[in-house]
Amino acid sequence: MILVITGLILLACVVLGFFILVQNPKGGGLSGSFGSMSTQVMGVKQSGDIMEKGTWVLISVVAGLCIISVMFMAKPQGGDDSGNSKAQQKSAPAKKK
Repeated sequence: MILVITGLILLACVVLGFFILVQNPKGGGLSGSFGSMSTQVMGVKQSGDIMEKGTWVLISVVAGLCIISVMFMAKPQGGDDSGNSKAQQKSAPAKKK
C-alpha cells in the first residue's frame, strides 16, 4: 500500500511542478500568453485563478497523502535501547560483596 501512496505523491508532485512552472508571478502566465483567445476558445477568463486553485488543491493532496502514508509504514522491531524499560525491569540488581 505504501508503494501506491508513494506513486500518487510522486504523480501529484510532478503535476504540481507543472502548475507552478506555468504560472507567472506577475499575472501573465497562460492568461497573458493567450490573451483574448482564452476567453473565446476555452471559455475561461481567468486561467490564473484556475492554476492557483489547482496549485492549492495539489499541495493539500500531497500533504494529506504524506500524513496518510505514515499509517502504512512498518513499525520498527525492538533492537534499540530506547524504550526497553521492560528488559531493564526484569534484570536482577547486582549483589553486594
